[in-house]
Amino acid sequence: MSRSRRELHLNAFLMEAGHHEAAWRLPESNPRADFDLGHWIELAQLAESAKFDSLFLADGPALTGTGEFRPPGQLEPLTLLTALSQHTTRIGLIATVSSTYNEPYNLARRLASVDHVSGGRAGWNIVTSATPEEAANFGLNNRLDHSSRYVRADEFLNVAKALWDSWETDAVLADKSSGRYADVSRLHAIDHDGDHFKVAGPLNVQRPPQGHPLLVQAGSSDDGKNFAANHAEAIFTAHQTYERASDFYGNIKSRTAAARRDPDGVLVLPGIVPIIGSTEHEAQELARQLDELRVPEYGLWQLANILETDTSAFDLDNPLPDFVFARPKLEGAQSRSDLILELAQRERLTVREILSRLGGGRGHFTFVGTPDQVVDTIVAWFEGGAADGFNIMAAALPSGLETFIDHVLPILRRKGLFREEYTGSTLREHYGLPVPTSRFRADDADFQCEIS
Repeated sequence: MSRSRRELHLNAFLMEAGHHEAAWRLPESNPRADFDLGHWIELAQLAESAKFDSLFLADGPALTGTGEFRPPGQLEPLTLLTALSQHTTRIGLIATVSSTYNEPYNLARRLASVDHVSGGRAGWNIVTSATPEEAANFGLNNRLDHSSRYVRADEFLNVAKALWDSWETDAVLADKSSGRYADVSRLHAIDHDGDHFKVAGPLNVQRPPQGHPLLVQAGSSDDGKNFAANHAEAIFTAHQTYERASDFYGNIKSRTAAARRDPDGVLVLPGIVPIIGSTEHEAQELARQLDELRVPEYGLWQLANILETDTSAFDLDNPLPDFVFARPKLEGAQSRSDLILELAQRERLTVREILSRLGGGRGHFTFVGTPDQVVDTIVAWFEGGAADGFNIMAAALPSGLETFIDHVLPILRRKGLFREEYTGSTLREHYGLPVPTSRFRADDADFQCEIS
């Protein structure tokens, strides 16, 4: 794919009262933001007013923690995106949905429906669900192993794509005079019979306005990177250093080319948690305030959950125990556990220091500084070959997003790196990505769906 110029892509990653685990305790925060539709509408409209490419809702089919120290649940994201689509007009709408605990037909139908309802703004962040707690909610004694989850996800995606293609773009005639509603020669069974799924098709929803929703992937393990190279159009990833981000960026582009796909058609967006002050001292004070509101018991639970051990294994004022470095790769969240272990070793952190570092964004890069310093970091990663854009993860919401919009975006715009106005209507147009060609109709990619 050729682009006349390279543009910075920004996604607003929204999470209740904010990404910092103590954000809900700030005096100005709404501690019940998780189930407050008005809060989510306000955030969506705020991000759209700033011309963000998209907003993103994370999700998982189990409680986060016990609920004692941080809000543990969230509204079902496709339901929430449908509501937000009626209060916005242009911003892309991306949600996490598990491929492990869904079936292709029903999920392809729901995602196609969101794309229709939103006028072509839907995106799917594909996860394979890593925890035993999630498996237990679906009648399983344990989760599938890491590799098997990705094998299943690969077949899942192939079925979903076939279902989205099963209506050609001009299948509907709606010809009142003849009484013919559809050209049945343009509706296709897919007759899939694989190792995990048997699906006849066609879908009972017309081909989505975008051909299919934008496909996003978030795992950075070897299995995850191979899956992304074959399917993803955007990748949400976590890195603590420019060097690691640059290595990942080059690796994923190479894997994409090896999969016979255009590397420019896969956008890499690392997460950044910007804690911003008008001076460095002011930014550090805000970071200190948030850090002091953390509850260590929650951080310990989170660390133990990722590293798949018990909280009793940790001593707050000592390094991580040796056994967590000596084990084989875990079956759960491999890339996140690897990131934490590398961070702990590289900076020789105690457990207490690790908990502080993870408090802002669960392993995503937290940057504390002035608007100019945040911009310098974003530009260095973007122009240095480590990112095509960023997941903006405000530590507190809405205040952190407002600060980013008011003080960082104007600098990026003066540098000519970020849009002043939307030039397209769909999520694919914002990301500069084409409508995928249907396997049943070679000219579907050129078909321009009318969106009111």
